[in-house]
Amino acid sequence: MKVRKELWFGFTLMGIIILAALYMLVSVPKIESGHIGLLMLSLVVVAIMLGFPTAFTLMGMGMIFTLAAYDGNMTNTLNLMVQAAFKTMSNDVLISIPLFVFMGYLVERANLIEKLFRSLHLALVRLPGALAVATLVTCAVFATATGIVGAVVTLMGLLALPTMLKSGYSVQLSAGVITAGGCLGILIPPSVLLIVYGATAGVSVVQLYAGAFFPGLMLAGLYILYVIIIAKIKPSMAPPLSLADRFVPLPPMSEKIAPSHASRALPVLLGALKGSRNADVPTSYVLRQLAIVMLPAVLFVIVALWSYKSVTTPVVEEVSTMTRIGEAASPPREGGLAEPPSSGGLAEPPSSGGLAEPPADGGLKEPPAEASSPSPTPSAGGLAEPPAAGGVQEPPAAAASIPAAAATPSPAAASVPAAAEPITKVPAPTSYWLSLGIAAGALAVFYALLSFTRLEVFKMLLTSFFPLLVLIMAVLGSIVMGLATPTEAAAVGALGGFLLAIAYRQLTFTVVKESVFLTAKTSAMVCWLFVGSAIFSAAFALLGGQELVERWVLSMNLSKTQFLILSQVIIFVLGWPLEWTEIIVIFMPIFIPLLDNFGVDPLFFGLLVALNLQTAFLSPPVAMAAFYLKGVSPPHVSLNQIFLGMLPFMGIQIIAIVLLYVFPEIGLWLPQVLYSR
Repeated sequence: MKVRKELWFGFTLMGIIILAALYMLVSVPKIESGHIGLLMLSLVVVAIMLGFPTAFTLMGMGMIFTLAAYDGNMTNTLNLMVQAAFKTMSNDVLISIPLFVFMGYLVERANLIEKLFRSLHLALVRLPGALAVATLVTCAVFATATGIVGAVVTLMGLLALPTMLKSGYSVQLSAGVITAGGCLGILIPPSVLLIVYGATAGVSVVQLYAGAFFPGLMLAGLYILYVIIIAKIKPSMAPPLSLADRFVPLPPMSEKIAPSHASRALPVLLGALKGSRNADVPTSYVLRQLAIVMLPAVLFVIVALWSYKSVTTPVVEEVSTMTRIGEAASPPREGGLAEPPSSGGLAEPPSSGGLAEPPADGGLKEPPAEASSPSPTPSAGGLAEPPAAGGVQEPPAAAASIPAAAATPSPAAASVPAAAEPITKVPAPTSYWLSLGIAAGALAVFYALLSFTRLEVFKMLLTSFFPLLVLIMAVLGSIVMGLATPTEAAAVGALGGFLLAIAYRQLTFTVVKESVFLTAKTSAMVCWLFVGSAIFSAAFALLGGQELVERWVLSMNLSKTQFLILSQVIIFVLGWPLEWTEIIVIFMPIFIPLLDNFGVDPLFFGLLVALNLQTAFLSPPVAMAAFYLKGVSPPHVSLNQIFLGMLPFMGIQIIAIVLLYVFPEIGLWLPQVLYSR
């Protein structure tokens, strides 16, 4: 019965699209070629909803309607197809897609997610709704490492859903947490959607990654806040974990050292070096445990010293000894070379009296022959050489500083202020000492609360969370800081996925074969979509469909806000029957040319679209995340329960879109700081 309802919905939507297209053709006084382009767009949407392959539907429709536009000229049609395909294949940004996808599949098969979920849910055990919060954090981290929505939802459905249901969590809340958390991979870099949008809209992928960072964190934070509030208000939906679920067994050697599981680790381990409790425990084991315990302190010292050096090192600026004609020389820097005074060079004419006419007697004259002679006496009414006829003299101040500059060993030091005396360090700002004090206080609290149980959880995090964190920072940090292009960073990420699989002894021939096969399948799908989209867009523009849409939108006299609302509503509705890839490659080429007319930044528009498409992933009746989860959930979990669980998170995503629109700095601040000049 449910399948029939979904089929009826699909057929009804297709009927509405066809009727709207027919009404458009009948109601207009004159059918233009642009109307034929809109008819082509409607037929493409209907064909995709019927199940035809998207890429080949776009190519086929594009070629058929291009042939009609060229009056049956097959040569021009094939030329257009080849040019569109070649333009797509020469896009260097698309090279990063298979590398990022390959990294994701390797990390997925390295079996890190199970350890990550277990360690996070033990680390967050005191929070209300600890399992749900741990699920969201795991989804966010894993989405950052993979960017593949289906993989994250499926794996978390296998790992987290049975655990949450066994602990008494509501089916709706559990399903909503997993589906919403899994969709974070659409927005959080390295998102394949952002790469596809950047290549389609001509926006820098690097800036898109930087812009999507804080909106992704904001959305994940809103999810976590909602779960904590629900767990506080309705504990029956997310009950606290039992003592048995919180129990963490200690290694046998630690059992001999620790008086109890709740004992503080640092003083006990220090006492075990000489105490009687280490009689049966090797000193090497105690030292290894101490080394693990002291890792945060060592990291704190390294970061504190590095940041102190950064904030106290003055910015060295080169000082040029050349002065523009007509500019007054700046006062000499202390310890550096003095600027030549303006009196020694060319000066502006005096301002008194303004510009004067030349004297009437004789008018303008050629300089007399004596002006070129070595004599310092100027001729009357002519131009004379400066007093030093032997050449241009150094200004007086510069002459005084030449001996000091000559004493320096390096000629390059003549333009640096440090040539005369050593540079004194700048005092550290108050904000540095304040941040250092807060970090030191947090470190002290960490050691005060570090029991042997928490030490075991910390070791679990070291082997599951921090390797992924290092991989993410290496990939995203190199992109955002401008150290590498997305393609180069993706190659580093793929290598990091290999190293993680080797470190966790999961790199087998089967794992590599499956990862390569799935990568080739996903990359081929995306690249064929791009080729089909390029052919379809060329045909749509050739028929004048883009011009017709632009005229229609501009005739509505919309404001910027009204245009953004209209475009986001259209994208949201399209997200029901279509995948995000189809929306990006088909409809973004229609929206992007309209942005200049309303003063909308394509980067900001891309962030809104990414947030919107996450909402479309969770909106019934065609929410792909729900079907991913249903495929791995227990039989008693129905599709309607999954849909009901997704609705609150869909509302949170709408709130996030509104927040991003009201406060665009959430997405634009980081790109402006990093890349503005």
